[in-house]
Amino acid sequence: MTDALSRLLQTRDWLMADGATGTNLFNMGLSSGDAPELWNADQPGNIAKLYSLAVDAGSDIFLTNTFGGNASRLKLHNAQARVHELNRLGAEIGREVADRAGRPVIVAGSIGPTGDIFAPMGTLTHALAVEMFHEQAEGLKAGGADVLWVETISAPEEFKAAAEAARLAGMAWCGTMSFDTAGRTMMGVTSAQLAALVEKLPNPPVAFGANCGVGSSDLMRTILGFVAAGTERPIIAKGNAGIPKYHEGHIHYDGTPELMAEYAVLARDAGATIIGGCCGTMPVHLKAMRAALESRPRGPRPTLEEISARLGGFSSASDGTGDDEGGAGRERRGRRRG
Repeated sequence: MTDALSRLLQTRDWLMADGATGTNLFNMGLSSGDAPELWNADQPGNIAKLYSLAVDAGSDIFLTNTFGGNASRLKLHNAQARVHELNRLGAEIGREVADRAGRPVIVAGSIGPTGDIFAPMGTLTHALAVEMFHEQAEGLKAGGADVLWVETISAPEEFKAAAEAARLAGMAWCGTMSFDTAGRTMMGVTSAQLAALVEKLPNPPVAFGANCGVGSSDLMRTILGFVAAGTERPIIAKGNAGIPKYHEGHIHYDGTPELMAEYAVLARDAGATIIGGCCGTMPVHLKAMRAALESRPRGPRPTLEEISARLGGFSSASDGTGDDEGGAGRERRGRRRG
């Protein structure tokens, strides 16, 4: 591939991604229930600030404000006719910020789930999902995004549809799932199953991994699951800043900059190449993560005991794969058996 991300990966042994979108925008005045993507047109200055905060904190990659920019989600706000426009604007603002950075910075066009459920349980079909993702991808491409960044996916069918949409748009892509249900995605996918799925795709991603989920400890266990599967593809780790807690009418993430710095180094040592934050991750966290990645030498792959000691305990006893699929739910000292 000759895309910008692949070229940058050839020059570095780790890259830092950005942090939260929603958390930062809420701090700028976005109201709960509003579509953040509308700010690409209505509040472009705030979106430029969002991107700039990540770049100034040391991010090599930032995601566009287009996570919910597909027709199904925008229909909830009567904006389904604005898919191309809002995605194009989100990427255009990002392109301007990246081009002013004075160093290579990747504009990643964020594509989140449709919010619909596949047939026969729901009404979504492969063709409909591809159509929605492709429409979004073309807008991001027109705005100058370097790569597509498919994130927070739970269903393998949706992952496959996004891959097909990226092919139709002629764009390189990355893909992450959210492992938030005892080490599996909401639709039951394990880390080992995603690693296998990626290699079977006709149009595989440049990099794949996990984002969001529960806490950084759980996400780290998932990263070890990818590594145990024997993948040679770059792995993405984008964990939340601690655990969400309700405090005085607001959701607060308890992860400190120091904790996220520990997480970043552990993720790198575990085998992740692209390391960032998700919900609750602010510029102060990103700065601490970048400083730790630059100053602390690479160490041995951490054990589950080391991860829980440094980041906190796991939310479930297992990561869902079981001993017969690599034992990611137990301490792993070597590569996966078989």
